[in-house]
Amino acid sequence: MFSNTDTSLRVTGVDFLKRQNAQQHHTDGYNIQSLVVRRGQPFQVQVSLSRELRAADKLTLRFAIGESPMKNRGSLLSLKPERENFNGWKISMVERNDKGCLLSVTSSPNAPVGKYNLHVKTGSNIYKPENGVIYLLFNPWCEDDVVYMANEAEKEEYVLNDTGCIYVGSAYNIYDRPWNFGQYEEFILDACMYLLDKSQLSLDERRDPAHVSRAMSALVNSNDDNGVLLGNWSGNYVSGTSPMDWIGSVTILQKYYKTKKPVRYGQCWVFAGVLNTVMRCLGVPCRCVSTFDSAHDTEENLRVDVYLNDKGEKLNSLSFDSVWNFHVWNDAWMKRTDIPNGFSGWQAIDSTPQEQSQGRFQCGPCPVKAVKEGDVYLPYDAKFVYAEVNADRVYWLVKKVNGKDKYFKVGTETQAIGKNISTKAVGQNRRVDITQEYKYPEGSREERMSMERAYSFIRPSGLMPRSGYASTMQTLGSNTQPLVPEEPATKTGLHLEIANTEPLHPGNPLEMAITVRISAPGNWTIELIGSCQLQNYTGKVQANLGTVKETINLEGPSEMQIPLKIAPDAYMKTLSSVEDEVLILVTAIAEVKETNDKLTKDTSMRFEYPPITVQMPETAKLYNDFNCALIFKNKLNVTLENCKLLVEGLGIFKMTTFEQGDIMPGRIMKSEIICTPTRLGEKKIIAKLISNQIKGISTEKGIFITK
Repeated sequence: MFSNTDTSLRVTGVDFLKRQNAQQHHTDGYNIQSLVVRRGQPFQVQVSLSRELRAADKLTLRFAIGESPMKNRGSLLSLKPERENFNGWKISMVERNDKGCLLSVTSSPNAPVGKYNLHVKTGSNIYKPENGVIYLLFNPWCEDDVVYMANEAEKEEYVLNDTGCIYVGSAYNIYDRPWNFGQYEEFILDACMYLLDKSQLSLDERRDPAHVSRAMSALVNSNDDNGVLLGNWSGNYVSGTSPMDWIGSVTILQKYYKTKKPVRYGQCWVFAGVLNTVMRCLGVPCRCVSTFDSAHDTEENLRVDVYLNDKGEKLNSLSFDSVWNFHVWNDAWMKRTDIPNGFSGWQAIDSTPQEQSQGRFQCGPCPVKAVKEGDVYLPYDAKFVYAEVNADRVYWLVKKVNGKDKYFKVGTETQAIGKNISTKAVGQNRRVDITQEYKYPEGSREERMSMERAYSFIRPSGLMPRSGYASTMQTLGSNTQPLVPEEPATKTGLHLEIANTEPLHPGNPLEMAITVRISAPGNWTIELIGSCQLQNYTGKVQANLGTVKETINLEGPSEMQIPLKIAPDAYMKTLSSVEDEVLILVTAIAEVKETNDKLTKDTSMRFEYPPITVQMPETAKLYNDFNCALIFKNKLNVTLENCKLLVEGLGIFKMTTFEQGDIMPGRIMKSEIICTPTRLGEKKIIAKLISNQIKGISTEKGIFITK
């Protein structure tokens, strides 16, 4: 009898068991046809065969990554069931029958992340399954992966949460901007894979989140590499989208992936929002971090100079460095294998193009612990990050003496930079202050030691004004900076406070007050000058609104309040004509005549706006439409011109902009939308109202989607 034992073994199909694998790998959120798995964790594939598998048969799974995969380069992995592992990968047979076999594949916990093609080889036959691409991500659930994070709630927040908020404003009033990270939306994972390919990281570098996060910090800005976002702080955004008009990363990354051209325009919170999306999408735990009064110290001398004229108004023209009201970057979580022990955990990365690092606009990863301990020699960019949160602020008064500018030092603040470092709380919509992760308490022994350590690596220059006119410098006593600058102790205990006395509503007078306090007994004469200006969040002055000059007599200890009032006419024109959100900057300089004590203080405040309210049910069923109403009452005394309402709800409502025209004082805007839930669980509607006068009132509301 003729036997057909010689029929060669052929594969007739491969089932990637996407549902079961995705659930186990926490990747069921990704809106993509292919299988998405995390490294170092087993996943199963069902291979259907033309006949039963026999002992003599050769069955091999081939995983290939990159353009021209080769075994000796590690880009082609050839795996046989139950054989020795290959590059840390292994395959085992779970079960077999006459129709085929169920295989379990475990990738190496330090495998290169990216897109792998799977082919199945039986003898001389090669089977190429359709949708045979497997996306391999970092795995915070795997103890052997360097991004391992033990706490479940933290992984839920920093890896899986696709919404959040970014803290902005000023140290005086911090507020949150809701942001859709949207790492699961259509094309987002592919956009991240495109960035990985574009980064030209070697296969070995793709194993390491430190290399990957550094490359991504470079690629999210467009400065050297045609990356995702073009930064623009000019105030002119007509050829693109104003940075204020984004409410999430999805539109930006989708547009970039489609056009392969930089999207216009971003500022720091937009860069941070997009980088957060990219890192979470690739499986690296990541959070947005906001620092208030953040120093941009261009010379790494741990000092930022602020120049004031004799009315106490800040001058733009002389400053090379700046203090940003806030700056947003990211922290990515990883074990650092490239530096000494003790610096694992959160690493600062920053994609806002500020300074070049190794010839590219990239920043980090910088161990947050290194910033705290003053170990600023560690890679990468620790000096820059350290200065952002630790520089001193020195105030100079510029006066004309015999037709030449002369500089007089009127104050040093050693505790004014790097305040209220903030991020969103785990599992809750509230701000959590993480300053203590970046710095020891001001004035503590540990802070002093950390500072001495940092100063031994950063050579602070002498105390000279930073503009090019150093030759006209007045000698201000000693010319070298003390190792640990102390808060200026005044002989009289002079103290200044700045606050608003009425809500700061656009269209109303701005009513503020400067409080002058003296604690020493005696009769004192105090010269006070104060100014009010409008400035961008980067510290750039947009308009001078008014000044006050008073001579006060105080019988110490006592205090006096000096009012500062600005009429609406003085600022409304600027408010409507600038494209950026502006803050109100009040600066005060006080001098005690009898002792020459000088003190300078400034405070930035933001305008206050009426809220948007969202009306919708608390729960809804999958694929069942529900109504959502967005309501805004203009309680201001001004008409809001050219209003636009931006609405997006991941998994319930696609990003849409509604033109609302002008909203007169007292008028109510009501917008109704119909939402279709396509995903289960906690979802959110995010809305933002923008007009000529107001650059953004945001709100968010959650809804739970059930089966």
